[in-house]
Amino acid sequence: MQLVTRLLSFLGTAAVKLHATQALSVNLYKSKERIFPEALSQQLWIGTRSQFCLKSTAVTEWNAQTGTFGESTEQAQEFQQISAENRQSPASLWHSQRRREMLERYGPQISTLERSSSSHTLALSLLAFVNVTLALLAIQVAPVLTIWQIVLLAIFPGSILSLWQLQILHDNIHGSLLEKKLQNFNLFGNKIPKKKLQDSILFWGSMPSMFGYYLYLKYGHLTHHTNLGSEKHGSTLGQVFESTQVDFEDGDVLFVSHRMKLKGPIGPKLALLKSQDPIELSISRSFFQLWKEQGSALRNAAVFAVSFPLERIMLVVNDFVVALVGRNFFFPNKPEAFHQQCTNYCRCATMIRMGIFLLGGWKAWMFLVLSETLWSIPPHPAAAMFVTNHGSDEEKQGGGCIPSSSTYAGRWYSLLTLGTNYHVEHHDFPTIPLHRLGELRQIAPEYYRKESKDNVFQIMHTAFSKPDFYACMDATQLSNTKIT
Repeated sequence: MQLVTRLLSFLGTAAVKLHATQALSVNLYKSKERIFPEALSQQLWIGTRSQFCLKSTAVTEWNAQTGTFGESTEQAQEFQQISAENRQSPASLWHSQRRREMLERYGPQISTLERSSSSHTLALSLLAFVNVTLALLAIQVAPVLTIWQIVLLAIFPGSILSLWQLQILHDNIHGSLLEKKLQNFNLFGNKIPKKKLQDSILFWGSMPSMFGYYLYLKYGHLTHHTNLGSEKHGSTLGQVFESTQVDFEDGDVLFVSHRMKLKGPIGPKLALLKSQDPIELSISRSFFQLWKEQGSALRNAAVFAVSFPLERIMLVVNDFVVALVGRNFFFPNKPEAFHQQCTNYCRCATMIRMGIFLLGGWKAWMFLVLSETLWSIPPHPAAAMFVTNHGSDEEKQGGGCIPSSSTYAGRWYSLLTLGTNYHVEHHDFPTIPLHRLGELRQIAPEYYRKESKDNVFQIMHTAFSKPDFYACMDATQLSNTKIT
């Protein structure tokens, strides 16, 4: 208890550093703003590594003259030139091409979804409900349960609440959570810029959690949209861990490495002693080598069910290390801005986690870890969309590779996943909020599968029977833009 009290005292200084955390976030953003002054909430970032270009989507109008969404002829040519320079991965360009085609055909209908719609009316109150409920379940309910009862509580409602937390914060970083037309918000008489409010929502909205979604969403998701599935654009474990830039090249690589084939070097590499050469310490790839290539869905799923939670637990431990020493050793080459932001978050999060431990004990922690993990693992129904959202499906007619997929298992499934299942739609139009993505199938039906009765258990069985390459990474040709 004395150790816990001392640690709490040490971490107490993190609270007074929150203002510095937010200021740093704004400064990091302004480094991009010097080139692109529009608010991030109004943009779809398109770029690789430290080079960014962007296509504004949220506040533009349909341009009948050019047949594009809010672009002058000069802007359209500039965007085409950027694409020609191969600033996006092939999979990202595939989505960009689909987007252009749909805007040419259905621009007026889609513009309403992109320009005006946001999820704040529903999602802000839901995020508060989710986080309060997770905290109460961890502190008041989990401590009086047996281990198996805690597992059941984490499966439902814990895992669903955690998934909803992720999806709402995901809407926030894409600029579709808050009202898009407003650039400043009045809170208790204070005018707060939208970007600063978004940063605060991401920072504090990621709690309570044990490993949380903050690091991935802050540094790894927007770049995922531009670099997915390409070794050239940094979608490798080695590049992600050895990177010298603030953002991850593709944050999803950290997850898919447990269950999909990847190209390129492996990471992380750590030198346990200064005199030693770095050694590979990749839990995901070590366990993935145990997979059977054909027909062993149960075995492969069992291996994944061990490797994925094991790495999540290591992330929990790493957060404590970062909180104490002020550096994330898994990413040694990243700039100080990254380590400072990680440290500030880990210290605040650790302080809250220690408070939860004092009130609810180790069972409270167990409940939170399981809640954040179990929705990703079979046989949880939500795992179907998680393990297949970026595979290497082949088109039925043309034979090309499809780098993204959605799971259409009915309205209840969309509610269960809070729209996360509409993954193709999201990559086509990232600024459309979670509760409006399903409308794209009605507006542009020829671009999305017509089926609405996907068998989630069959989807999981297929995914674990034969592992795919991530997002058509090994494909020689992508499919036609229309999905049959």
